[in-house]
Amino acid sequence: MDSVWSKTVHLPQFEALQESKKTDVLIIGGGMAGVLCAYFLQEKGVDYMLVEGRRICSGVTKNTTAKITAQHGLIYGKLLQHEGAEKAGMYLGANLRAVEKYGQLCREIDCDFEEKTSYIYSKDAPEKLEEEAEALHQIGYKAKIVEVPELPFRTAGAVAFAHQAQFHPLKFIAQIAKGLAIYENTFVTAVKDHTAVTKKGNITFEKVIFATHFPTVNKHGLYFMKMFQERSYVLALAGTAQVHGMYLDEAKGGYSFRSYQDLLLLGGASHRTGKDGGKWQELRNFAKEHYPGSVEKYAWAAQDCMTLDQIPYIGVYSKGMPDYFVATGFCKWGMTTSMTAAMMLSELVMGKVPSCQEVFCPSRNMLKPQLAVNAWEYLANLVRFSKKRCPHLGCALKWNPEEHTWDCSCHGSRFREDGTLLDNPATKDLQNTI
Repeated sequence: MDSVWSKTVHLPQFEALQESKKTDVLIIGGGMAGVLCAYFLQEKGVDYMLVEGRRICSGVTKNTTAKITAQHGLIYGKLLQHEGAEKAGMYLGANLRAVEKYGQLCREIDCDFEEKTSYIYSKDAPEKLEEEAEALHQIGYKAKIVEVPELPFRTAGAVAFAHQAQFHPLKFIAQIAKGLAIYENTFVTAVKDHTAVTKKGNITFEKVIFATHFPTVNKHGLYFMKMFQERSYVLALAGTAQVHGMYLDEAKGGYSFRSYQDLLLLGGASHRTGKDGGKWQELRNFAKEHYPGSVEKYAWAAQDCMTLDQIPYIGVYSKGMPDYFVATGFCKWGMTTSMTAAMMLSELVMGKVPSCQEVFCPSRNMLKPQLAVNAWEYLANLVRFSKKRCPHLGCALKWNPEEHTWDCSCHGSRFREDGTLLDNPATKDLQNTI
């Protein structure tokens, strides 16, 4: 199913790599994060190239709800409690700078950019909103708790972030990608030392940025233990009352709302990839109850990498790989975090250390409760019987009847019915492993 973004734009096309190349900085992955990295490196005069296995933004970026905000759920109370005021402030500052940077770039780009207020609402837990607002006050951000009457149900209020934004992500990409050193349909099958292997030639590099959604080098960094993936679903509805802000429920299982032109984007029904969930039917049931008479125009699904502590991994890939860099684990906030990552990584590859590096460091402490959940899921699926097994690390795959795919609940790889790879960290088609 196609999103409203992919149906309403034509992206520029780029040639495939046809011979071996050499570059100072190689970017692997042509989603929002990778393209922004390329944009900033070109702006700085750095020798670089970007390779994308399919078309740019053909993966996760095209399926976003395209909110640009530093408000990532009720995260600041948790950050203050577990990481302290300094790191909480670093996280906030990095994301506010990302929002501001989008605003600067979008002044010159026709991408339906609109400044909006972002809201995290609660249906029945006002104390959680109060705790979040107090945490934000402690790190210097004056958040307000307000009523939100334009939602189709009663709430206990919401924490509001003013001067955030929303946009059309692919219209944005269509403009900034022009003139960049990009090779499409150039799939990297392996990375060894300072060489990336493709079907038509090798790419030697001094430094490499993995902007591949889920990192694909298993031997370093333990990303297959530090992350899992979730799927969530979106309906674009016509014939509904519009909302003037961007909304998200603080509770797991709640819903997201934003408007785009005459459409209401209703999101939610999240579940771990490879597990059961309500999917589009849950959203359709909600729309039938709360928006009777609405018409479904588009329906699509997103897939997101979730970290152990809800903080993305941005920086050096692992302690033993100083020339490898990564941006992953965006925890459903891919638009803002892509900008944060690109701003940071374009400095890191030039030998500069961003002021917020400590909070996003990929090699930070892994001892979090989610680690045990991830380990159990991996071990349980290794021994579970399945006719199909994931070529990534051998986990059992589960048939997804709604999307007609084979899905891995260990790490989130997905395959079409014919075995064609859809989502990494697997790097080859399913039929090659059975």
